[in-house]
Amino acid sequence: MLTPEQVRFYHREGYLLVEDVFDGSEVAELNRVTDSYIECSREIAESNSLFDLAPHHTAESPVVRRIKNPVAVDKVYARTARKERLLDIVECLVGPGVRFDHSKMNIKTRGGQAAIDWHQDWAFYPHTNDDLLAVGLYLGDCTLENGPLMVIPGSHRGPVFDHHHEGLFVGSCSAGELGALCEDAVPLTGGAGSITIHHVRTLHGSLENRSDRDRRLLLMCYMAIDAWPLASAGSFDLAEFDSRILRGEPTLQPRQEALPVRAPIPRIPDSDSIFEDQERVAGRSFAT
Repeated sequence: MLTPEQVRFYHREGYLLVEDVFDGSEVAELNRVTDSYIECSREIAESNSLFDLAPHHTAESPVVRRIKNPVAVDKVYARTARKERLLDIVECLVGPGVRFDHSKMNIKTRGGQAAIDWHQDWAFYPHTNDDLLAVGLYLGDCTLENGPLMVIPGSHRGPVFDHHHEGLFVGSCSAGELGALCEDAVPLTGGAGSITIHHVRTLHGSLENRSDRDRRLLLMCYMAIDAWPLASAGSFDLAEFDSRILRGEPTLQPRQEALPVRAPIPRIPDSDSIFEDQERVAGRSFAT
């Protein structure tokens, strides 16, 4: 459970770092599973529904930038996302009742890989209220050199920035629009087993990994049970939606709040990679 001061800090600043939530054996098991998936990636040459591969990925030197929704495909990741101590923390921040949303394993390979420009998750999936957050679990020590998650404090209480470029949604904000906000960025460094938490509207991103160690971050996203996706009302699979409830009871009464929203459309045709989308406007917000 979080302290009252930690809860107040999260709501005021839009992020939190909590040390030692997972122990060494749990982290080691997650790394073993991740290693096995990277080994499997040697068998493919292009990104697919499971892997987002870097352009220089080869069978001899695999470079996986992301394992897509690992919680949905592997029992070890799934068990991690359902840890009671983790749900206790989430429930402190979104209120009683928790629904799982999605997950991803972001991997920054050693030697300058996989920067992600400033963005807000809210721009990708607006809901009826903004009691949504992402938990990031570091699977190794994360330092300033290997590309930690970076957040802009208090940005979750501000506007939703434009994530479009030349009329298409690219999932990154322009440096011109952000202005001096980037000067307030805070790097969330921490040891293996630590978690980062950021609000769905918090501006965040990360620089390249410039160290000689890979950086692995398992991201698990959760929401309040009465937060419903805005664009899908009446068209999504209710049974599947409710199957992701981890605490609380289903409801047909979404909680609607007056919040700034931008539609994440039109999308780039046939694209399923934030890395490729942002590379179309490389250098737009981060000077990497």
